[in-house]
Amino acid sequence: MQPTFNSTATALLEDPFPLTPPLSPGERETDACAGDRTPFSEHPPRVRKRFPLLRGEGQGEGEFAAQPHCSGPSLTRRAFLRRSAAASLLVVPWIIPASVRGGNGGVAPSERINVGLIGRGCMGSGHLHVLAGHKQTQLIAVCDVDSTRREPGARQADEICAAQQPAGTVRHCAAINDYRELLARPDIDAVLIATPDHWHSLMAIHAAQAGKDVYCEKPVSLTVREGRDMVNTIHRYARVFQTGTQYRSIPTIRQVCEFVRAGGLGKVKSVFTIWMKTQVPTLGPSYVPLDPALPAEPTPEGLDWNLWVGPASWRPYNSAYHRNPIPGVVPWVFCDAFGAGAITGYHSHAADVIQYAIGTETTGPVEVLHPSGGQFPTLTCRYANGVLLHHVDHWGQVKELYKAVPAEARLEGLFGGLFVGERGWITSMSGSGPVEGGPADILREMSLMTRQVNIGANNHHANWFDCIRSRVPPSAHEEIGHRSASLGQLVAISYQLKRSLRWDPAQEVFVGDEEANRLLSRARREPWQV
Repeated sequence: MQPTFNSTATALLEDPFPLTPPLSPGERETDACAGDRTPFSEHPPRVRKRFPLLRGEGQGEGEFAAQPHCSGPSLTRRAFLRRSAAASLLVVPWIIPASVRGGNGGVAPSERINVGLIGRGCMGSGHLHVLAGHKQTQLIAVCDVDSTRREPGARQADEICAAQQPAGTVRHCAAINDYRELLARPDIDAVLIATPDHWHSLMAIHAAQAGKDVYCEKPVSLTVREGRDMVNTIHRYARVFQTGTQYRSIPTIRQVCEFVRAGGLGKVKSVFTIWMKTQVPTLGPSYVPLDPALPAEPTPEGLDWNLWVGPASWRPYNSAYHRNPIPGVVPWVFCDAFGAGAITGYHSHAADVIQYAIGTETTGPVEVLHPSGGQFPTLTCRYANGVLLHHVDHWGQVKELYKAVPAEARLEGLFGGLFVGERGWITSMSGSGPVEGGPADILREMSLMTRQVNIGANNHHANWFDCIRSRVPPSAHEEIGHRSASLGQLVAISYQLKRSLRWDPAQEVFVGDEEANRLLSRARREPWQV
């Protein structure tokens, strides 16, 4: 029986968000300057620029009034609370506020990074524990359109802070329904976005325009165009952006990626990763999310359903999209208006790890080869460097269809891939046991501290906090997040059209294919326009 993606199963494998120390300078993945957008591979080592931390920075002298914003009524909420109290930001000297100045050792409450959390579902609840409990941060606002989630979330944040900080130094955490009110607060330095997928790119754009640094759950967008718009906005406002693809920050996975990237397998010939069908209510399993006609149900008390739907095309409330208790990590992913199926569940993580290892994390494939074309038995992406990325329904197909590894090889897990090179093979999956590889010399050469993949042992949040202070791009910055999401979006378009596609990763267009290019963007519901 063909496997399908089950969000409840994925919940067991997701990061439990432990508190871990920040990266040391020698461990940072990139030292490229935050304002210079030269491809990272072209930067000389140790190049840095520091940006002042004034909220609203990056727009240039006298440019604040002309900054991009939602047209017409799209921002409303009192015109985004008068453009985040813009007048108060115009003539402030360029100084670093106390809330984002870091110190060695313990961080005084007045010097913590003030953070707001947007979305307190399954993932958001995990993030809340980090933001409220980390020594570098102060969680001062929890935003969710469901009062049964935001009110307990704010109380929980207060309890965590009270248990860890001296009496009299804890700031009350506000409970907010509308994210625009959170972004309008001048005392918030950064936001973490853990909403359903259809909100990710627009909220990140609005956060950057409001002068906030951003951590955004994956995938950072639902279409290639909205992802590119987000990246451009992050660049314009010189924000520090971290994508929630934390598996690259697990020490064992990072070491595997660096080994492959440095040529440890010789030339990489093939990579394999999982793309299962998603179970769609009333319609059955599908390689891509669909739009099932679900009946309208009474909206639960305390849920602002209109704001939950936001920029997506309208759907009446149905408990399959959102309900309490929370049924799993990403229950909405089956619906193409709100989620991205396999991309949301695990493929964004896998794409990030794989493209990191093969050196394509800021670009993309040049061809997407559908199995109907006859070249390969499963959907395959070809990169300009010759690497082939095969998507399989289950790991058994690697042996049955491609005969890429020995029959006795143990292949299990998600969130990564299998690399096959001239000298051997190695895995980078998480959630199902240790790293595997062969021949035995490959594992010996790697000198792994441990082959076990400890999902909790990552410093992904701490890396973001550190980079907010230093203004160095984090390990999974906005371009990397966009490219990991867009790889899945290309695969989904090929599945949807049931044919192969040629892709220009520099221009981000399909070559000579208007039908496919029309699927690179989608309309937003009024008044949610950029």
